[in-house]
Amino acid sequence: MERKLNAELWDKMHYLFRDFNDRMVHVRLDYDFEIDAEALKTVLFCFVEKAPVLHSSFYDNKFHPYWRVENYHINDIFTVKDVSEETLEAEVDAFLLQSLPPESKVQMKAALFLHAGKSTFCLIENHMCMDGGDLKYFLKALCGNYTAFLETGASPVGLRTGSRSYEAVYGDFTATERKIAKGLYKNINTKDGHGFPLTPDTIADRPFMAKRKISAQKFDLLRAAGKERGATINDMLLTAYFYSLYELAMFPPEEGISVSCAVDLRRHIKDRNAQGVTNQTAWMQTRVPRKGRDIFETLDYVVQSSNAFKRDRFMGLHGLPLLSLGYKILPHAASEEIIKLGYANPLIAMSNIGILESEKLALSGYEPTDGFISGAVKYKPYALLSVTSLRKELTLSMCCRGNEQDKDIVNRFFDLLEQAVDRLLENAEK
Repeated sequence: MERKLNAELWDKMHYLFRDFNDRMVHVRLDYDFEIDAEALKTVLFCFVEKAPVLHSSFYDNKFHPYWRVENYHINDIFTVKDVSEETLEAEVDAFLLQSLPPESKVQMKAALFLHAGKSTFCLIENHMCMDGGDLKYFLKALCGNYTAFLETGASPVGLRTGSRSYEAVYGDFTATERKIAKGLYKNINTKDGHGFPLTPDTIADRPFMAKRKISAQKFDLLRAAGKERGATINDMLLTAYFYSLYELAMFPPEEGISVSCAVDLRRHIKDRNAQGVTNQTAWMQTRVPRKGRDIFETLDYVVQSSNAFKRDRFMGLHGLPLLSLGYKILPHAASEEIIKLGYANPLIAMSNIGILESEKLALSGYEPTDGFISGAVKYKPYALLSVTSLRKELTLSMCCRGNEQDKDIVNRFFDLLEQAVDRLLENAEK
């Protein structure tokens, strides 16, 4: 008998986003030892069994879509390959830039590249199944279970299971708060026509990933400089993002522009242990009214904008009741068309996925030497800057579908962003 799983609200929304991106989330972790491939395969198999959405296909019947749990073999998900140091980067890029159609029988793939006594672990997964917050949890649990399995023979099944519903965000509110939150039908984000200045879309465009590092030393300086001005690290990075965009795209300095920032809705959930791996991420729209006379005035605008959101008890929850209602009262195909009309998908966005805790990503005592998580490959004219940190070193990444000229544009953006970060640190370094 066919086994079905509910298609939850955010599953449907990320399916809707197929017009804007490939929905893949990308992971790379490097280790200075050779990982036991068979042990890692065993743990991964146990985890996928505990989270059946990862071996399900999405069935869009135009009325009530659902996940259909599929039979699979672990080799459909996990591969091991010996590579040379010279070919490693090409192999990693080829793996990470794959896209898994939602109709596939598996929604996650992992690869272990062994090279000169070292290991590079890569993973891609469909954002319809889980967001960056739960993917970080998944990775920490995977690493912890791998170590316990090898050292003590413990059964590697330590992964949360339970509801994937978005309604968990309301569970810890009082009755009055819940009533208010479930009445927030208005989407407070507005459309902004300013986009990332990529070339026109063509059928010849191909996915690529660009990255840039900010050192741990600069991270400490950036945090200290921000603290003096009442700004977080996120505010400082956003300011550099805004300032770089004005120069890169040559936006008139008197015009206001917006960058949407991912908000982890788990901030509203006290006990997450009863929830399975899922999505709980929305967006807040940070806006500056003009470029600013200098980067510090831009920073002031960013802090004012982000603080206004942070003061909201229901941050990130605006518009959720309307999305839920739209999917409930109309057939799925009609809901998608209505939501497209009212939903302002951000042209320019940033997702600060946060800290990758190196000690919790250790395998048999070996912490990763490097690593990052990056969001989906965006289709023009959309752009997403992803940020993660490992031992305070920041990795900034952007995945796009484009051409060689677009690669040059994105790398120019990173050059400008680095310069903007240095401007923010001018006083701190004196």
